[in-house]
Amino acid sequence: MKAFIVDRYGGADRVRSSEVPDPEMQDDDVLVEIHAAGVNPLDSKIRDGDFKLFLKYRLPLILGNEFAGVVVRVGSRVRRFKPGDEVYGRPDTNRIGTFAQLIAVSEEDLAIKPKNLTMEEAASIPLVGLTAWQVLIEKANLKKGQKVLIHAGSGGVGTFAIQLAKHVGATVATTTSTANVDFVKSLGADIVIDYKKDSFEEILRDCDVVLNSLDGETLKKSLRVLKPGGNLISISGPPDPEFARQLGLSRMLELVTRLLSFRIRRQAKRYQVNYSFLFMRANGDQLRQIGSLIETGAIRPVLDRVFPFESTKEAMAYVEKGRAKGKVVIKVR
Repeated sequence: MKAFIVDRYGGADRVRSSEVPDPEMQDDDVLVEIHAAGVNPLDSKIRDGDFKLFLKYRLPLILGNEFAGVVVRVGSRVRRFKPGDEVYGRPDTNRIGTFAQLIAVSEEDLAIKPKNLTMEEAASIPLVGLTAWQVLIEKANLKKGQKVLIHAGSGGVGTFAIQLAKHVGATVATTTSTANVDFVKSLGADIVIDYKKDSFEEILRDCDVVLNSLDGETLKKSLRVLKPGGNLISISGPPDPEFARQLGLSRMLELVTRLLSFRIRRQAKRYQVNYSFLFMRANGDQLRQIGSLIETGAIRPVLDRVFPFESTKEAMAYVEKGRAKGKVVIKVR
């Protein structure tokens, strides 16, 4: 099959198209013919080796973290899926590789594609949908009437998180550029801060939750907008000891994460708030719940651009610019 792989960690020139063997299946695996795959900043970080200390990938590595497609074959222990089913998912962290024509994925990490979405729209959902769900619903336990700040509201995670938080009944604040103010309001944002004109930390107060996807300076400023007992949850780091335990890392690597996050955890304590890092994990059950919300119209996908499969490197470069409104997808089939 055709796939986009990286032989050695490094920049964009390390990614190349290649013919690789079809995936090997286990008894609880589903073999999926990929029709579309989402492209994310995470793909470039993995390509660059940003996670090589924590995620021990074997090179050459097929890139790509989310997909939509059609079931080709199922393992002997699979009960939920059959050949011909249209599905979408985020493979387990250790089994990525959606920039390819086929993927073998555990039954537990897969869900039936929402009926009202195209393959391209469905492929844009798993990574951002699971991230928003695990931050807001699972970790923060966001409730009706609470206030949440979602940074970078026009980005992939932001566009989904705004809609999910509004569905819960929260008051949603977000940051964005001047050009996207009306756009994020159309998604349901109640308070929109144009970062080119105003400083969010001078405007907002008494937030229950902050979802951070930006840099360390934004992370530090976000402490000031939370009420005592509030939750600052970052998907862009630094990783904390809980992340190390979640991945089953060694005591030495747990110590590394403790040191990396020491300063922000100490500052959070001073503000009487909680800091945590989230590295989203695969979860088919949560994808099924997300799919139900999409089918009822509570949440809609936001697609910026669709690239052909052969332009995967260009799609990654486009995402790296950080200007996409919503998600970027490659059309594999």
